[in-house]
Amino acid sequence: MDLLNTLVDKGLRRELPSREEALAVLATSDDELLDVVAAAGKVRRQWFGRRVKLNYLVNLKSGLCPEDCSYCSQRLGSKAEILKYTWLKPDEASKAAAAGVAGGAKRVCLVASGRGPTDKDVDRVARTIDAIKSGNEGVEVCACLGLLGEGQAERLRGAGADAYNHNLNTSEATYGDITTTHTYADRVETVKKAHGAGLSACSGLIAGMGESDGDLVDVVYGLRELDPDSVPVNFLIPFEGTPLAKEWNLTPQRCLRILAMVRFVCPDVEVRIAGGREVHLRSMQPLALHIANSIFLGDYLTSEGQAGKTDLDMIADAGFEVEGTDRVTLPEHRAGVAVRRRGAGTDLAPNA
Repeated sequence: MDLLNTLVDKGLRRELPSREEALAVLATSDDELLDVVAAAGKVRRQWFGRRVKLNYLVNLKSGLCPEDCSYCSQRLGSKAEILKYTWLKPDEASKAAAAGVAGGAKRVCLVASGRGPTDKDVDRVARTIDAIKSGNEGVEVCACLGLLGEGQAERLRGAGADAYNHNLNTSEATYGDITTTHTYADRVETVKKAHGAGLSACSGLIAGMGESDGDLVDVVYGLRELDPDSVPVNFLIPFEGTPLAKEWNLTPQRCLRILAMVRFVCPDVEVRIAGGREVHLRSMQPLALHIANSIFLGDYLTSEGQAGKTDLDMIADAGFEVEGTDRVTLPEHRAGVAVRRRGAGTDLAPNA
């Protein structure tokens, strides 16, 4: 296909495809699907080889959220029968994180429900970051605490956070149909605050909420403009007790097309298969690894994932390798300053 050859060439040059080209990826037929995956795979291998980065979620505070995000089982008024608890203590969070690190996770994602953190919450998370990093050498920590106030991103960076996640979720045009208690612009501003504080920005989307192909392309182009280092692609889990409980719109084939479109638009960023992959990709998860270079290991915020060993076996069986803490995930042109991990103060020889 001329389309796929063009998209591969653009991806290898980090050139933005046209909106029409991105839409055309989503419109490809099932007969063309393996060609689409193979083309996206060429771009993925150019920038990330055959490495898969493992991430592990720790839900610091579950449920009881005042926001009304329609997709979320923790939302205001949710009837979903999920775990509900207040803040984990730093040692509890560190113990949970250690389980993920032991399974091969390179990054721990600390998530808390709510509109955004208070300054006291930031202090609490700072102590948790310290506890996790003290017990797990080389691990990255990403915080996901909602909308950030002034100076909070800087405080998290000073506490040792490496990254901050705040997803755009859907297009600006349809955002008000999904959430009314905050705006798309609020989310954009928080991603910019994280970037400005020197945190690695992580921002993605949720597919399967009834959006159009145009909405999907628009939100991914919005992400490209924000230039995050990682883009998690979530597939809606329609929890009973939420407004989107009946939105079963995804097939494994559509999920693969969406991932491919994201890869073509954001060729050199960490594309992560996030929530809902087991539910919607099902037996096609190994194919998705040819497009994405990152997954969550184990369970999610309020839903269970497949067993960690199953994930590791899947990665190995598909011919990929787990990325270790000794490797920089991002290509050199995106990686910024490399942190020294050899020479004085380590057991490794100096670079001399």
